[in-house]
Amino acid sequence: MPRSSEPVADPCNVGGLYTTHHGWIRSWLARKLGNTSDAADLAHDVFVRLLIQPRAFTSEGHARAYLSAMSRHVFVDFWRRKQVERAWVEVLGSRDEHCLPSEEHRALVLEALQQLQAMLDRLPGKVAQAFCLAQLEGLNYRQIGVRLGVSERTVTKYMAQAMLQCALLEAELDGALR
Repeated sequence: MPRSSEPVADPCNVGGLYTTHHGWIRSWLARKLGNTSDAADLAHDVFVRLLIQPRAFTSEGHARAYLSAMSRHVFVDFWRRKQVERAWVEVLGSRDEHCLPSEEHRALVLEALQQLQAMLDRLPGKVAQAFCLAQLEGLNYRQIGVRLGVSERTVTKYMAQAMLQCALLEAELDGALR
């Protein structure tokens, strides 16, 4: 048995971690999703993330805890994407058939909406709220400040944070489309 100061898993040995942990991750996800196909995809996503950002673990328990947390994150991300997708399908369903965008356009819009949702999720709560109040309800900074119980100057700071994230997202989307 390795000493606790020695890494149990070489960060490059994702194959060993996969062999040891993939089954229970897939089973846990299948129970949560009620769907073995999506569970298999998400279980693989856990290990893809580990390949992208390798980690060393000090014990088998540490590896299991990390993979468990990563599985929960992948599961939550999946449900957020599904919520955005359902909302987009609902919008499309309310439009006349002759006004519907092409499949390619639908896919691009859905991807952009999912990335926007992810951006909003990364923002602090009040920053995201301020941004949504300005963009969706058309409130000015004073009205947002009243609604959130903060000063107009604070709203200005919130909006600057949100707009920076929007600019970064736009640059990311521009790069993906080239």
